[in-house]
Amino acid sequence: MSDLLRTLAPVSAASWSEIDEEAQRTLKLTLGARKLVDFVGPLGWSASAISLGRCERLKSELHKDVETRLRLAQPLVELRIPFELSREELEASGRGAKDPNLDPVHEAARAIALAEDKAIFYGFRAAGIEGIMAASGEARCNLSEDYTEYPGVVAEALYKLRSAGVDGPYAIALGPRCYTGLHKTMEGGFAVFEHVRRLLDGPIISAPAVDGALVISLRGGDFELTVGQDLSIGYLEHTASIVRLYLQESFTFRVLAPEAAVPLVYGKGKK
Repeated sequence: MSDLLRTLAPVSAASWSEIDEEAQRTLKLTLGARKLVDFVGPLGWSASAISLGRCERLKSELHKDVETRLRLAQPLVELRIPFELSREELEASGRGAKDPNLDPVHEAARAIALAEDKAIFYGFRAAGIEGIMAASGEARCNLSEDYTEYPGVVAEALYKLRSAGVDGPYAIALGPRCYTGLHKTMEGGFAVFEHVRRLLDGPIISAPAVDGALVISLRGGDFELTVGQDLSIGYLEHTASIVRLYLQESFTFRVLAPEAAVPLVYGKGKK
């Protein structure tokens, strides 16, 4: 039996298909970091840590003249978000309804996607994760609310990457304010978004978890997302009226070359 216990849920195959598709649509729209970093895995639910390839010499001695070293590892963190679906809606879906209310699936998927991206971009100290923004903070460029200035700021970030010996292709992750502002602001008859696009040889990514933006190299080997169990939906329990499910994953993240990204942050007083 799967660890997710899906076979115990009073959910038809047709309804499971609808639930999975809704979650996948939302995850695809919300997850930004996965489009920019190296992906390792999935290693499976039983994976607990990854080797760092390093060790720490211990002061404790087991026997005279015998050195002791502790190998270092980075644990995977589990994310889980429960949600409830109406059995009436699930039954309607099983009967072929085209408009089942799957809002709880959408909300859960968006929440866990934002949590993953926040860990990757900003870090999660409790899980031993250093985020890209913090690791690359020394190279940051400042943003303002004047979106006509963005091409110049992106050009500055690209210059910093090249000066640090970081090859392309280069991409940019845009937070909600940046993404909207660059589309709405016109210059020379074109949206500023198009001017920014012409500076890059990689994609422009929507990253809802980011406040500001991030210019990053896609050459590979700089940022590593390791996944144990990839985002999956499991069963918790049910009553006569609702079914409780959950969305979960396990992962960790490492910054291997902080010089391969340049954060674009709002200036002092901007949040």
